[in-house]
Amino acid sequence: MNSNRNKRICIALATALALSAASGCSVREYAARSIGDAMASGGEVYASDNDIELVGVATPFGLKTMESLLAVVPDHRGLLLAATRGFTQYAYVYVQLPAEDLEARDVARAYAERDRARRLFLRARDYGLRGLGLADGDAAQALFRDPTAALASTDADDVALLYWTAVAWAAAISLGKDSPALVAGLPAVDALIARAIVLDADFDHGTLQTFLIGYVVSRPNAGPDAPQRARAHFERAVALSAGQQAAPYVSLAEAVAVPARDRREFDALLAQALKIDPEARPQWQLANLVMQRRARWLRAHANDLFPE
Repeated sequence: MNSNRNKRICIALATALALSAASGCSVREYAARSIGDAMASGGEVYASDNDIELVGVATPFGLKTMESLLAVVPDHRGLLLAATRGFTQYAYVYVQLPAEDLEARDVARAYAERDRARRLFLRARDYGLRGLGLADGDAAQALFRDPTAALASTDADDVALLYWTAVAWAAAISLGKDSPALVAGLPAVDALIARAIVLDADFDHGTLQTFLIGYVVSRPNAGPDAPQRARAHFERAVALSAGQQAAPYVSLAEAVAVPARDRREFDALLAQALKIDPEARPQWQLANLVMQRRARWLRAHANDLFPE
């Protein structure tokens, strides 16, 4: 029995060494890359879940696992994208949004949670910049010096990283407007978004268009035509998602209807968002549930948003 057991161990070691030699890396790195490939392609499991809280409890473990793997394989683009996307989504859904609920009861804690969200967004941004090869040295300096030129070599395969890096960075800036160093990143965010639009304006069934609804009206010196441009992005996002995503409706309600003091449009947009059946498109189920929760929160606070 010991002989058979030793033989199996030898075979396992020989296989591992062969894989190591074939891949040109250590066994540990080979294993990390294999696990990383699996984790990077596993986002659909969370996206189709119907339990927001369950995903919220599970996500931190997944994110820390990604970071552990990235310590071994720091150039794994799939993991870098997954980390950028994952930290951005977690920071928004499970830290920033709950902080708004806290503010009425505990202002100090709400501010602390917003600061935590800002740090998580910056962590996401840094992973995105690593994935784009713009995190260190001359490349990082070039991004601030001439962001358009620094991004000129990106192609269609980089659109997801461009998008999620921009979203994370813009979100961090929105929570840190009192930091000149952070606000100085706005031209780079603009360049990331502009490059993504050039490469694939219809990215991910209108996800980019939905982001632009709020982004164009929140920019400094947005201009008087910003609401009209936001509406154009809204129409495109709805068309690309066949009206099956709640996010465009919620975004237009917050970004345009509230500043315009248009309570009727606000109510109509939120009602439309809540009519969407999350189960109709499993790949968007979690996102729709999150945005419908946001729609209910906005509706519950409508009197604060539209004072007499």
